[in-house]
Amino acid sequence: MTTARTTDPTTRPAPPPSMRLRELVFGAACTAALRAAVRLGVPDALGDSPMSVADLAAAVKTEPKPLRRLLRALSCYGVFAEEPDGTFTHTGTSRLLREDDPHSLRAIALWCTEPWTWAAWPRLDEAVRTNHNVVEDLFGKEFFTYLNEDAPESADVFNRAMTTSSWQSAQDVAEFLDLSGASSVADIGGGQGYVVASLLEKYPAMRGTLLDLPRVVENADPRLRPGGALADRVHIVPGDCRADIPVQADVYIIKNILEWDDVSTARTLRNVIAAGGPRARVVVIENLVDDTPSMRFSTGMDLLLLLNVGGAKHTSESMVGRLTEAGLAVNDIRPVNPFLHAFDCTVAG
Repeated sequence: MTTARTTDPTTRPAPPPSMRLRELVFGAACTAALRAAVRLGVPDALGDSPMSVADLAAAVKTEPKPLRRLLRALSCYGVFAEEPDGTFTHTGTSRLLREDDPHSLRAIALWCTEPWTWAAWPRLDEAVRTNHNVVEDLFGKEFFTYLNEDAPESADVFNRAMTTSSWQSAQDVAEFLDLSGASSVADIGGGQGYVVASLLEKYPAMRGTLLDLPRVVENADPRLRPGGALADRVHIVPGDCRADIPVQADVYIIKNILEWDDVSTARTLRNVIAAGGPRARVVVIENLVDDTPSMRFSTGMDLLLLLNVGGAKHTSESMVGRLTEAGLAVNDIRPVNPFLHAFDCTVAG
């Protein structure tokens, strides 16, 4: 059997508005198909050579006919491609779902489609009406408490997704930042410490501190743990930056954590200012929902934050407002990469 290869979605003419709207309202089908493909292991089973659906189905232990339907649906979005002979191959997009790809987004794809998200999205209208997260109403607990106590598999997916995201952007951040003249740097809410590790490798005379929750830093980058290449130059501090920051440094890095509710964000900034004192340098790095090529992803995450923690992604203006209200002087705003912006600040006074 031969079929025409699915047209490259990037070269198709734009559909008329009525069809575009039909496609949008079926967006959940694409999301579910991505999750299904990852959970079935399809991206990892499909190698560098085209595979028949029968062989692929045998490899991932599925029925061939529904697997073809799944692949056909995803190929419409450029995830996998169908060859004229009916076999399927990888595309640049589908390769990012492989676990072994150096730029893998597999963990992110799973995190954004976890079971709790399917319960929360239908209540977006309620969240918009009330400006209140709906997860606490759904599960009777604050979001991260729910994850850790009732959904440990989702908590593990979240940790892996954040680890992947931090690892992938850490080198960009280290290359971007000029910390010459500083002798110490603190990564606040820095996860496993990929950013601080990259900065310590860039500046061999610098000392660093990593602060994050105990369950996070216990899995810190091996370079930072006892016996690691950077262990003698780093101090790992288990703690909650919303409660206290018992860390002194010349430069404080705050990356992708000022997305909580207003109270938590303000408290974290006050704690950084109290720790650093007058003239300390504070670099805040965030995804924005304006002036960025990643608008669709960033605005989607913005709505998800509204649902789960009552938080928000920022615009440039709202970020500057939060920082100045807290007592920081914003000296410079520049893109780190297509997805992150850095707000270079000093403590006023």
